[in-house]
Amino acid sequence: MKKDIHPKYFTKAETTCACGAKYTIGSTKEAIAIEICAVCHPFYTGNDKVLDTAGRVEKFKARKEAGAKKKSAK
Repeated sequence: MKKDIHPKYFTKAETTCACGAKYTIGSTKEAIAIEICAVCHPFYTGNDKVLDTAGRVEKFKARKEAGAKKKSAK
């Protein structure tokens, strides 16, 4: 195996989230800044937005009918 080709491994690398949470992990970087973590991610906190998918089919049918009316008027 070649010597000195592997990056230095930090066993106590500090990861800091934008929300202020800090984690100690192993990494090849000494300090890591992240934007979102398990503390502030909407999936884990339960504050996720529920997209209203109802009405999409109705909107599509309305556009289809409007297009059919335009086409028959010509």
